[in-house]
Amino acid sequence: MDLTRRTFSLAAVAALLSACAGSDASDILPAPEPAMRTVPNAAYDAWVAGFRSRAASRGISENTLAAAFARSGYTPGVIEQDRNQTEFNRTLEDYLGIAGSDERVAKGRANYARYSNLLQQIEATYGVDANVVVAIWGLESKYGERRGNVPVVSSLSTLAFDGRRGAFFESQLIGAMKIIQNGDISPERMTGSWAGAMGHTQFIPTSYLGYAVDFNGDGRRDIWSDDPTDALASTANYLARAGWRRGEPWGGEEGSPGAVAGGTRIQPQAGGPVFLVGHNFNVIKRYNNSTNYALGVSYLADRIAGAGPLKARFPDDGYGFNADQRKELQARLNAAGFDAGTPDGVFGNQTRAAITAYQSQYGLPVTGEPSMALLQALR
Repeated sequence: MDLTRRTFSLAAVAALLSACAGSDASDILPAPEPAMRTVPNAAYDAWVAGFRSRAASRGISENTLAAAFARSGYTPGVIEQDRNQTEFNRTLEDYLGIAGSDERVAKGRANYARYSNLLQQIEATYGVDANVVVAIWGLESKYGERRGNVPVVSSLSTLAFDGRRGAFFESQLIGAMKIIQNGDISPERMTGSWAGAMGHTQFIPTSYLGYAVDFNGDGRRDIWSDDPTDALASTANYLARAGWRRGEPWGGEEGSPGAVAGGTRIQPQAGGPVFLVGHNFNVIKRYNNSTNYALGVSYLADRIAGAGPLKARFPDDGYGFNADQRKELQARLNAAGFDAGTPDGVFGNQTRAAITAYQSQYGLPVTGEPSMALLQALR
């Protein structure tokens, strides 16, 4: 069985990891979902009738289908999200700046302490480094703060009906029916991202069916509730089944204690840090097949465990800024009354909007682009 958790396009992956609360991050966490209202659509209704027949032939009961579609419907907002996905081209420096922000590290350490007994049990059971499990939690839903609130049956049926990736989303909808039929969750409580990823660590339905576990023994594999027990254990189970090797480091920055001797040498950003990674790094990539994502998880896991920032510096960006200067620009915009978000050193939409507002107020050419002249003016 293919262990790749997300088999849809990289654009869909980017959309699922799209925006972080309280910072200028636009490709790490799911954004707050827009209003997702269902509307009448006769063609969708006809598609659902056909799907119900196909689902019944695959063992889905009429009671399950009736319950699943009782409050579901065609949701145009889902199609809008699917059509408006942004291809993110963050540098590794930006990605790690967001993934390993002071806020996310602090919250990761706090959640590790809060659930330390549980995490030790999960690590003992599955052999997966608990810091890695917590880091995935942090990147996927900001430690449960952003689990998604879109009804999964509505979102998946709308996307399957739309047809752009119809076969994939219909397979996920069948998976959702099986989850409901198994009694793990009611249709009303089965919510997630607009693309159907669910719970604290954003499992799609087929991954849930393959790897979710009932770790607290209540008879249900509940990844949706405020209690993250089953979700964290399910993530560890996923990584264990993907080949995680107990006690082996993922790797580390070249020259650091974690760097894997004889490991694969990678330098994702020219002029930036070099990493020596081993087998477990590639296991993390089975969760999301992106080098930046895997480095983000790994770096955050190390920071949660007490490690400091990377030693090597990244080169100046295309505007001539280093990370400290980018943070200073954001902080000075904030101090001047122009909301650039948390000074994280990442120039994203919120920073550019603040620059635009500043330029407009002071009669400057409106470009929305950072510059050293702007920094000097703010000083």
